[in-house]
Amino acid sequence: LIFIASLLLGTTITISSHHWVMAWTGLEINTLAILPLISKSHHPRAVEAATKYFLTQAAASALVLFSSMTNAWQTGQWDITQLTHPTSCLILTSALAIKLGLVPFHFWFPEVLQGSPLTTGLLLSTIMKLPPIALLYMTSPSLNPTLLTTLAILSTALGGWMGLNQTQIRKILAFSSISHLGWMAIIIAYSPKLALLNFYLYAMMTTTVFLTLNTTKTLKLSTLMTAWTKTPPLNAMLLLTLLSLAGLPPLTGFLPKWLIIQELTKQDMTPAATLISLLSLLSLFFYLRLAYCTTITLPPHTTNHMKQWRTGKPANITIAILTTMSVMLLPLSPMIPTLI
Repeated sequence: LIFIASLLLGTTITISSHHWVMAWTGLEINTLAILPLISKSHHPRAVEAATKYFLTQAAASALVLFSSMTNAWQTGQWDITQLTHPTSCLILTSALAIKLGLVPFHFWFPEVLQGSPLTTGLLLSTIMKLPPIALLYMTSPSLNPTLLTTLAILSTALGGWMGLNQTQIRKILAFSSISHLGWMAIIIAYSPKLALLNFYLYAMMTTTVFLTLNTTKTLKLSTLMTAWTKTPPLNAMLLLTLLSLAGLPPLTGFLPKWLIIQELTKQDMTPAATLISLLSLLSLFFYLRLAYCTTITLPPHTTNHMKQWRTGKPANITIAILTTMSVMLLPLSPMIPTLI
């Protein structure tokens, strides 16, 4: 409870701060609060994940502090929105890319997610991404669009390619997270609110997937194949949520992609929009493979194959609400331009 409270505290401090040192403090509280949650199981892999996480986040925090100090040295401003010095902007972008796990700083993220339990993985993929995204949102007018676009296209490409060959579900979700972050990074310099909307919808769908997997206690593709007997309705909805994460039209996940492509074409970035859309087909492939393993296929040798017993408890109301929202929010899209 203490760790979760300090996690929320750190996130809140970072989001609501105006001064760079306060933002940095919030990021540090966040990092220190999530470490015990990663290494909770005392498995060597969990400890290794916690160590990797600590080292990368410490380096990123140092870079955040360094960029804000350089900016204050050059301009005399400690305000987050007044980050105007170009070198500071470049250092800050790379620091936040390390914090988020954007390519080329993505190596730590799949490893850490694989080493931590599902609930911690959920926190790492959603809440821990919020403070860096908020800092990017606040500094978005002064960021370098070329650098962000390059990072974004590389992230979408590598997030798709490296996820193709994985059998561990947590690693697949880590690579999906990396490619989604690419979509957020490409738009944050042009329409920051759209990037935030994308983040909220991504966090909602990822939460649904993680909670569903946590209910059926699934970690690998091979166990996913036999999990359908536990809660068949939940698995059927997991299929739709995965397709929604992939961004297929009648589902929620299509909404941010559609708006981002529209905004990019308005900004005369049609080649970038085409490229990032084609690269998202890579991640569609591994979502389809997950969906295939979830519901469409049966494992061979059904005669001597042990079926899992149905758990008596149904899925809780949180999963029900989240799943419904992850699948059915597309009709709300006419409201979005009024909000942005």
